Amino acid sequence: MKKILAILSMCSSLLLAEGLTLKSPSIGGQLGLKQEFNGFGCKGENISPKLIWENAPKGTKSFAITVYDPDAPTGSGWWHWLAFDINKDTRSIEEGFGNKETTKAIQSMTNYGTTGFGGACPPKGDKAHKYEFTIYALNVETLGLKKETNPAIVGYYINNHTIEKSTITSYYKR
Repeated sequence: MKKILAILSMCSSLLLAEGLTLKSPSIGGQLGLKQEFNGFGCKGENISPKLIWENAPKGTKSFAITVYDPDAPTGSGWWHWLAFDINKDTRSIEEGFGNKETTKAIQSMTNYGTTGFGGACPPKGDKAHKYEFTIYALNVETLGLKKETNPAIVGYYINNHTIEKSTITSYYKR
């Protein structure tokens, strides 16, 4: 009987174990003017949100963060932010992290043609767009890429080295 209880206890703890989890006190189901881009006809503050993650999987050697809009009317979506080579011991980034030069990550080119965070800016009158904020646990310390690297190439390298990922989806409409 003790063996059965021990086995059941182990199984229930495995079922309750959480994987990589992303959280944010700055964003929820809807983005606001704080995360709206300032340009391309948008007049927001363009401030990247605070992000917190936990339960990094075994073998994590670095992290990457992306913000992607699959609803952009481009045929290939829109990359709003790509940050990578984030130290494996990091578990959060502060609000505004994506708006400044930092040695704690490489922030590469977005589809706006700039580096760093580029907020939401769906076409006026379009449906609410989905913004996917994703943290990736990677199996390499560095991707070996530069900040000038094309976003699709960065996405390819991130996906090629992902152990696990977690996403917060928010929406925005103008």
